[in-house]
Amino acid sequence: MRTKQTIDFSTASCDYYFNASARRLDELVPRDRTVLVTDEHIFAHHQALFGDWNTIVLKPGEEHKNQDTVNAIISQLLEFEADRSWWIVGIGGGVITDLTGYVAGIYMRGLKFGFIPTSILAMVDASIGGKNGIDVGVYKNMVGLIRQPAFLLYDVDLLDSLPETEWVNGMAEVVKHACIKDAPMFKLLEENTLKGLKRDKALLARLIKRNALLKSKVVQADEFEKGERKLLNFGHTLGHAIENLYELPHGHAVSIGMTVACHLSEGFTGFSQTQRVVDVLDKYGLPTYAVFDAQKAWDILKMDKKRTASAMNYILLDRVGRAEVRSIPLEELQSLLFEFVTP
Repeated sequence: MRTKQTIDFSTASCDYYFNASARRLDELVPRDRTVLVTDEHIFAHHQALFGDWNTIVLKPGEEHKNQDTVNAIISQLLEFEADRSWWIVGIGGGVITDLTGYVAGIYMRGLKFGFIPTSILAMVDASIGGKNGIDVGVYKNMVGLIRQPAFLLYDVDLLDSLPETEWVNGMAEVVKHACIKDAPMFKLLEENTLKGLKRDKALLARLIKRNALLKSKVVQADEFEKGERKLLNFGHTLGHAIENLYELPHGHAVSIGMTVACHLSEGFTGFSQTQRVVDVLDKYGLPTYAVFDAQKAWDILKMDKKRTASAMNYILLDRVGRAEVRSIPLEELQSLLFEFVTP
């Protein structure tokens, strides 16, 4: 049964429709003044969903989350003669939601937009919080803006066509949320398996809702990332540095980043549950320890948006369920990173 929950942000509200059907999208937006943005994979698997809607179909993959794709979307919006009364709805994973939200923010200085996330990653993380943007070369999300969608529609049936690799990819953000804010959810993950979650749709829907609301409440308290929202970057500082460098799935890169962050936490906060975190990541098929070029990773990492003049705001764990922001001098962080990575 569909339920609606409204989250109020500083300048806008977002309606969350849980246990909903994507086929009822026309109850939320006008069909004749809406453009759907999706990728080739989603379009192929769910063609009936798109029907006679105005639709833009993009090539899939992070490598297409760039200005060239933005220009292509804008050109097609102009062909549709879309004006400020139109809607844009992103239907897909994190790349689609990032692109759609960004274009909606800049086309004609802003159109209304919403998301129908189709991956675990997008449902629990990428579509939530108003961060929209594109990559510039190897630099993740270097250009963007914060603007909230008008709605998020959650249809877990869309996950039926999700490949196993994307289920695994999305679970990294679920583990991240549990690590920073929800110890009971971490225990739930320890007690279950990915196979079990896929089989039990009711449990899966509750887990997705729990994560969506957890992230939303963090964003609601700190929409423009001045304080608590920074905690959501756990695993992302190093993760973003190696993601595009090695063309890794986002969740895999973040999982490796969380592993490194746990070890850094041991020295800074006395964190003593690294093995527990590693075991859960392993359980859900995510990589933990990896060999990579520390110098190349550092060259990207030091340009991260979380950097100040001479230090990096790094997210560490005090214990499972509680995180903190620690300012680490760049020179010290570089030394620690090289020490951890170098065989």
